[in-house]
Amino acid sequence: MSIKTAERNSGILPEDNVIHHRHLIAYNEAAKLCPGKVLEIGSGEGYGIKILAPCASEYFAVDKHATPVPEAMKNVVFRQMNVPPLDGFEDNYFDVVVTFQVVEHIKNDLLFFSEIKRILKPGGKLILTTPNIAMSLTRNPWHVREYTLEQMKDIVNKVFASAEIKGVYGNEKVMAYYEENRRSVRKFTRFDILRLQYILPRWLLQIPYDIANRMNRNKLMKDNTSMVAKVVTEDFFIETANEKCFDFFVIAQK
Repeated sequence: MSIKTAERNSGILPEDNVIHHRHLIAYNEAAKLCPGKVLEIGSGEGYGIKILAPCASEYFAVDKHATPVPEAMKNVVFRQMNVPPLDGFEDNYFDVVVTFQVVEHIKNDLLFFSEIKRILKPGGKLILTTPNIAMSLTRNPWHVREYTLEQMKDIVNKVFASAEIKGVYGNEKVMAYYEENRRSVRKFTRFDILRLQYILPRWLLQIPYDIANRMNRNKLMKDNTSMVAKVVTEDFFIETANEKCFDFFVIAQK
């Protein structure tokens, strides 16, 4: 399947190896918490379905683009739709809702969280990841917003009865890649002396950002093949969130 944007990855492209394993650690952790009826919001290229669906009695996946579902997974139902709202899903139905790298794309994030709470059973759990803005190297125009740790805590606690805010971190191999990536990104952004990336509308920057992002990942792979290729899922870990985590990993309970 073709990758239409750097926002979506399947692990097929070698230059996406690090970001792919950064996503996989979240799915692996979620697999420990996903019995019963599960909804995944933002199923993307579908690699998460293969990890989570075997743990569930029923598995619903939604995405605004078509997601391939393995024929052997008979408990999986896919619906192509935009969210929020979560039309067609009953109140108090799901045991777990999983949504990774999605909320940063949602304009009405409070409605998004409220709809998830609506469809969860009492005591049901939301498992969510989203980038930590403190670790972002540049503005991502595909994102409506990114959150600080305090902002993440505030919005989750407005909706859910309780929440644990953890973070996705990387070991020295991952951090070496991050620092090399930071240096490479600065070579692109040093020409933006007027900081237009923060001023121009998002739609105007999305295609140039995608092109520059892909060029940067390709260059990192070409110049540092071993460094990029050697990163695996086990090089990431999840602990209590602080400003140094790559992503927030939220477990919230209704």
